[in-house]
Amino acid sequence: MASSAQSGGSSGGPAVPTVQRGIVKMVLSGCAIIVRGQPRGGPPPERQINLSNIRAGNLARRAAATQPDAKDTPDEPWAFPAREFLRKKLIGKEVCFTIENKTPQGREYGMIYLGKDTNGENIAESLVAEGLATRREGMRANNPEQNRLSECEEQAKAAKKGTWSEGNGSHTVRDLKYTIENPRHFVDSHHQKPVNAIIEHVRDGSVVRALLLPDYYLVTVMLSGIKCPTFRREADGSETPEPFAAEAKFFTESRLLQRDVQIILESCHNQNILGTILHPNGNITELLLKEGFARCVDWSIAVYTRGAEKLRAAERFAKERRLRMWRDYVAPTANLDQKDKQFVAKVMQVLNADAIVVKLNSGDYKTIHLSSIRPPRLEGENTQDKNKKLRPLYDIPYMFEAREFLRKKLIGKKVNVTVDYIRPASPATETVPAFSERTCATVTIGGINIAEALVSKGLATVIRYRQDDDQRSSHYDELLAAEARAIKNGKGLHSKKEVPIHRVADISGDTQKAKQFLPFLQRAGRSEAVVEYVFSGSRLKLYLPKETCLITFLLAGIECPRGARNLPGSVQEGEPFSEEATLFTKELVLQREVEVEVESMDKAGNFIGWLHMDGANLSVLLVEHALSKVHFTAERSSYYKSLLSAEEAAKQKKEKVWAHYEEQPVEEVTPVLEEKERSASYKPVFVTEITDDLHFYVQDVETGTQLEKLMENMRNDIASHPPIEGSYAPRRGEFCIAKFVDGEWYRARVEKVESPAKVHVFYIDYGNREILPSARLGTLPPAFSTRVLPPQATEYAFAFIQVPQDEDARTDAVDSVVRDIQNTQCLLNVEHLSASCPHVTLQFADSKGDVGLGLVKEGLVMVEVRKEKQFQKVITEYLNAQESAKSARVSSCLRSPRRCWRGAGGLVFWVPAGPISPTGHVLFSRS
Repeated sequence: MASSAQSGGSSGGPAVPTVQRGIVKMVLSGCAIIVRGQPRGGPPPERQINLSNIRAGNLARRAAATQPDAKDTPDEPWAFPAREFLRKKLIGKEVCFTIENKTPQGREYGMIYLGKDTNGENIAESLVAEGLATRREGMRANNPEQNRLSECEEQAKAAKKGTWSEGNGSHTVRDLKYTIENPRHFVDSHHQKPVNAIIEHVRDGSVVRALLLPDYYLVTVMLSGIKCPTFRREADGSETPEPFAAEAKFFTESRLLQRDVQIILESCHNQNILGTILHPNGNITELLLKEGFARCVDWSIAVYTRGAEKLRAAERFAKERRLRMWRDYVAPTANLDQKDKQFVAKVMQVLNADAIVVKLNSGDYKTIHLSSIRPPRLEGENTQDKNKKLRPLYDIPYMFEAREFLRKKLIGKKVNVTVDYIRPASPATETVPAFSERTCATVTIGGINIAEALVSKGLATVIRYRQDDDQRSSHYDELLAAEARAIKNGKGLHSKKEVPIHRVADISGDTQKAKQFLPFLQRAGRSEAVVEYVFSGSRLKLYLPKETCLITFLLAGIECPRGARNLPGSVQEGEPFSEEATLFTKELVLQREVEVEVESMDKAGNFIGWLHMDGANLSVLLVEHALSKVHFTAERSSYYKSLLSAEEAAKQKKEKVWAHYEEQPVEEVTPVLEEKERSASYKPVFVTEITDDLHFYVQDVETGTQLEKLMENMRNDIASHPPIEGSYAPRRGEFCIAKFVDGEWYRARVEKVESPAKVHVFYIDYGNREILPSARLGTLPPAFSTRVLPPQATEYAFAFIQVPQDEDARTDAVDSVVRDIQNTQCLLNVEHLSASCPHVTLQFADSKGDVGLGLVKEGLVMVEVRKEKQFQKVITEYLNAQESAKSARVSSCLRSPRRCWRGAGGLVFWVPAGPISPTGHVLFSRS
């Protein structure tokens, strides 16, 4: 802005005022303004100019807080209209002015013209002509300027404008309200609708004083979601600006001061109102961020009605360009390659409620911590548990629920990882343990932010940071919003209810407890489990949810390479491929849901058995991948053949444990088979069910009376205490009671739950299956459980025959067997074992005729040739029968197809093909 110096005229002549220019920053009253120059490298200089020769009314003034007896001064009549006249005409406009007089106190008086020269509109004359100002008393019209003012005043009087109008002008006096009794109620009453306002003062870039219209509330408004550098008040009363504080203030002043704006009142904080100021040219909040004059603040960003993401994006724009406040900014992931910032990985393990282990495409493993969240933790000290070892997963409230949520959601799935920051390693202190370097990231699956989902369920909390701490989640605002919802709804950690307690018994290595538990696990058959830890390829720690206990489990039938072990004073090296076996088992089953069959236990209290995942036997898989060998104890198992087959295939590849294998001569192993003889020890059984793949279920005749007695007692018990319909919620693997089509109740096992209307059950005493609604199921009374009497239906397959692949031929064979042996007593002899079930020969009880041989003779099946010497006699007999059938051209295709419907209680409904009788079925009873 030009200086106020005057240039001299000729010798002895009057001084000619210098014309100066500036931009109107603020209108103080109807006769005083503040003008500023053009900014050059910072806020420009400014000066107050008072209009010469005129007077306008004084605006209202609030009493000083330091003078308790002082009173507020109201507007003088027509003072506010005069100020508004100048504000609307001059704010932000370029004007020129001349200084005519300067008082000893430094006040400057002069003439102001709109535009770049004195040919523009004379502001003093315009005020007087509108009746908004008067000539100063005693001022004589002795020059052209004063003459024009006198003429303008006379015209205003004649037109009765402004102060010359009728009345005392009281209607122009504002009823200013400096305080609001209930700011929160005041904000809520506006329902976040824009309110017209005038910005009266700018304290700093993000705090203004606004006059709300039309009710004249004078309020302090803080911009929601941001904070600009401020001016620190020193002890001597002076103000020291923070870096860029003056520039931020000027940025806001030059755009908003004394402008007409709209304000969205969003919230209230310590009597200050939080809001967003809207100007026709833009949103000052986002502009300040984008230019690097402000930073986002967490405590108020949530109330920003236009969405926190817009503010974060504007701040990110300034950070990336290192504007002003961010001139020294270094991004938390600046040193990472793009491929390390964002990648897809497979989740292998959930370490905690906020950490997971993922497998990268390169095959490497990486630990990822979820950004900006804190898992559940113990609050305070629990004195009564001082002597008890803390198990965080089960003893910290909601830790187990959080871990289970992540496990079920993520294990084995591919996720998108966006690294937010790397937390450097920190040394240990007296109160805080040491932490290694952590990679903190946002993990999403199917568009769902896992951290946000955890927080929204109340299973984690959000970390609060210092305002200048930029190491946080890229979705930090969503996390805060999710936590607010969880608190409002009382979810998880924020619930007022009692915390869940998990009483989990750890019987690992406890021989006494293991002995007590062994019979129950053996009778249970396949039990559901979760693999909690993998010690080695064949040694695991399992959690049995139904029994709420932890056990150590050893895989049966195999010999896995031993890993390294710590011995007193030394370390025993692991056997070759032990680490590969451990890694294989980890990748396959760690933290997966599996099924286990317990066979026995060792002297250390570890259970031994078979582990199945998705239908695959882990022991067989380890052997198949040359990471284990078959142990001699597998011979008595039904999985022995599968293990041998897998081992033979692995040997041929000569990999890993078989890398140095040399095939032994056949004669060294064959004598063992030659020494065996076929054992024929037939026992009486009752055939109850025949499946579509020609397997069949039988009951042991010797235990038949026990079953009949149990069924009679169970039905009497149910009759006196019938189950409440709909009260039973079936779960896969549970034993229950099911109501069959004959109206009677039978013991059953739930195999699958599609919906409450479709529950797949297996009748454990008869071998048939059915799909029932849950309303026809009930809880199995303990007095009739499988502990009292094991399931009576045992599955077998015919030995020495091949089931036809053709569906029609297989149906003929099944129909023939159903007709001949369904619901009849037979004699059974186990011939050999297989992976699915034992293979047997079956004889009719009366004629002692071989059922399988009869099928061969009828041409319904083919012979399965086996090379074991002990079977050669019976195989020869089967082959001769097959040749006779071929010669006679006996074929299953000549037989009529039939259909069967079989029930739990031994009911068989036979439906021949072709015309059906009016009754539709012929009933065959057990007799």
